[in-house]
Amino acid sequence: MFMGDNILNGMELDSMTAVAPAAIALMPRLVPEAGDVIANTLAFLRNHLNMDIAFLSEIKGDQMELVAVDAPGFEHLAAVGDILDLDDVYCLHILEGRLPELIPDTEAIEFCSQIPITSRIPVRAHVSVPIWRTDKSVYGMFCAVGRQPRKSLNARDLEVVKAFAALAGDEVNARLDRDKQSGDKKDAILNVLETGSFEIALQPIQRLNDQVVAGYEALCRFSPLPYRPPNIWFQDASDVGLQIPLELKVIRQAVALLDEISDDQYLSINTSAATLGSGEIADLIPRVHGHRVVIEITEHAAIENLDVLLMEIDRLRDMKVRIAVDDAGAGYSGLQQIIRLRPDVIKLDMSLTQDVDKDVARRSLASAMVQFAADTHANVVAEGIETAAELETLRSIGVEMGQGYFLGRPELSDDVLAKLKSA
Repeated sequence: MFMGDNILNGMELDSMTAVAPAAIALMPRLVPEAGDVIANTLAFLRNHLNMDIAFLSEIKGDQMELVAVDAPGFEHLAAVGDILDLDDVYCLHILEGRLPELIPDTEAIEFCSQIPITSRIPVRAHVSVPIWRTDKSVYGMFCAVGRQPRKSLNARDLEVVKAFAALAGDEVNARLDRDKQSGDKKDAILNVLETGSFEIALQPIQRLNDQVVAGYEALCRFSPLPYRPPNIWFQDASDVGLQIPLELKVIRQAVALLDEISDDQYLSINTSAATLGSGEIADLIPRVHGHRVVIEITEHAAIENLDVLLMEIDRLRDMKVRIAVDDAGAGYSGLQQIIRLRPDVIKLDMSLTQDVDKDVARRSLASAMVQFAADTHANVVAEGIETAAELETLRSIGVEMGQGYFLGRPELSDDVLAKLKSA
């Protein structure tokens, strides 16, 4: 009796939906990555059938590539990345009906002796079923090979193999879907990089005491349709390894606006820690404009190399560029960044400014941030100001500058510059 017969007993094995849950229950943790469905199914299958090698292949033209292998002690015979001609293996013959999916003893089928891999391994027992893509085309084969005959193999075992192949097929198709999505994301980002299909929007940052525009935050608006928010574009760029090139292209276009806005106004430019750490931002900022630039670090993920980041911050500060950390008060990670990076500008998150006139807790925390900024010689900018009452309360506790819909919505830079010229 094969392992797990007590669980499978009485089940309708022609039903994949019936077998698959049992297959999951049977699957032991045989590999370090318990979450790797394909590796686990191959390891279980090889043990369950008492075979020597189990693998998943992808068929590519007239060849197949081994994309996952479980072959302890026989790694020299089958390894991930091995490429075999379909004429030399069983798979195509099974797909085209010349061989059955289950072969307990290859010597019982004369045709097997004509297939080169039979003598190469040697193959004495073989079971192989196709893995299908969602479009019903064949992706590859789910196989187990024994170097000795396994004459006890039967139709029941084949159904178990098919059940596990269905599990592996689900994972293969999930991976193919993720790969396609990743490819689509990459193509979209590359198109933006090539065509520059985005515009810079400017949101005014005002001094709260007299509501004069002290500067602008440069924001990106991507043109491709359907419209997607900028954070989605930048996240996609990060997912496909193009975050730094995309951010640098946007920064380059934003920096060019320094020649267009008033000499007594500054520009706040967003960047991730990864792009700042690349060392390429300083080269985009004319030294003559350094004092008019604020580099705003917009994320609070773990910084991979703090020493490199601090070195780049020092380099920018040598150019009189100021460093800002946003979302202060939004969570522990934001406070960590403030302590580690010692910013010149602290941007209060809108979760603090919203209803700050009505909420004592928000007002107390905002006041504490203002005091902290004074103690560390930093300036405070409040984000998300939406009412006159919020503005007045923030001004009363010592917040110097702010931005938000009440003070001015973001507008495309061309429209802002046109208004400045006509004023």
